[in-house]
Amino acid sequence: MRVRLPRWAGPLAVKAAVFITVMCCALAALLGVLVHVSVTNQTVGKARELALDRLASATTAFETGDTLGAGVRVDPPGLPRSLRELALGGERGTMVTDHRGRPTMWAAGPVDRGRVLAVEVDYSQQARTIDGLDRAILWSSALAIGVTVLAGAFAVTRVTRRLHATAGVARRISVGDLDARVGDPRTKDPDRPQDEVAVVAAALDSMASSLQGKLLAEQRFTADVAHELRTPLTGLHAAAELLPPGRPTELVRDRVAALRTLTEDLLEISRLESGRERSELDTESLAALADRVVRGSAGDTEVVVVRDAVVETDRRRLERVLGNLVANAHKHGREPVVLTVDGRVVTVRDHGEGYPEYLVAHGPQRFRTEGGAKGHGLGLTIALGQAEVLGARLTFANAEEGGAVARLTLP
Repeated sequence: MRVRLPRWAGPLAVKAAVFITVMCCALAALLGVLVHVSVTNQTVGKARELALDRLASATTAFETGDTLGAGVRVDPPGLPRSLRELALGGERGTMVTDHRGRPTMWAAGPVDRGRVLAVEVDYSQQARTIDGLDRAILWSSALAIGVTVLAGAFAVTRVTRRLHATAGVARRISVGDLDARVGDPRTKDPDRPQDEVAVVAAALDSMASSLQGKLLAEQRFTADVAHELRTPLTGLHAAAELLPPGRPTELVRDRVAALRTLTEDLLEISRLESGRERSELDTESLAALADRVVRGSAGDTEVVVVRDAVVETDRRRLERVLGNLVANAHKHGREPVVLTVDGRVVTVRDHGEGYPEYLVAHGPQRFRTEGGAKGHGLGLTIALGQAEVLGARLTFANAEEGGAVARLTLP
């Protein structure tokens, strides 16, 4: 079963700080244990040698009948049982225990008639030395860990800040700001060593420049083609008007009109994508504007005013947005088509099969239609572009009970 981590554990800085802290603690613990074991063995070894030397001297004095020195006794009551048993077995040994409230080093060996000769050596100084060493190791380890974590967090934060800046530029590019660049200074100097973040930033800037160049070339091509088609289409339209009445003439005029509409739509899309379009603000009543749009559109459209609002907007562009939405609802959906005004939110809904999944997920795309629908897919693209010029938000969704819903939210 996979353990689910909390949200705060996601950022790279937190992961790096945890990793650095764990590694520092492990290293400090390893070094502390090594130092503690080494110093303790050395201290205990010296104390053991001293106790055994005194035991040897005390044994000689006991055997010769001399007076035993201080701390030397036969069968002392405080001698540890294991050390007494070792001495009764004919061997010498040492042991550190607490005796009379203080650390004591015992050395014991056998003497005549099953008795034990023991030497008691004060071990307090050595114990204090080891305790002081342990405290010094703990404090120095804590200080080293703190300094290392702070230094590591500072270094990682610099990297993550650059990564966040790169991600922000990528998000700006994804919403259409093709002029956005990371501009990492490390990428401008070829002699300067570049880390992975600089490589990613350089790749993102290169991709953005290439993408911008291709889109600009596509926009120029579309605009040039549409512009060049206007002159022959004008002549073709004039020639079609001179044809004698009849069914073939109606077909020619209809196709010429459709081609002129397509050309004008392409020119409008080119102007919108260039980013140079500016709105001309004026005060408008949304309810009155919705009525004008419905009267000028083909098909029967119901207008529902939940709450009227007076907004400052570009009337021509707003009429273009709503007109395209209503026309698309009649062309690709089914009646009844309802245009609802609720404050600054205008909704156009039909009761057809709804928008395709790609359109709901990614927005309208030029010349892409599905499900046998007719048209070039330019109406909704123009509506979305004009809404962006107005500073409005246009979203597309499908109603649960069926039908396509386009919602325009004005600023």
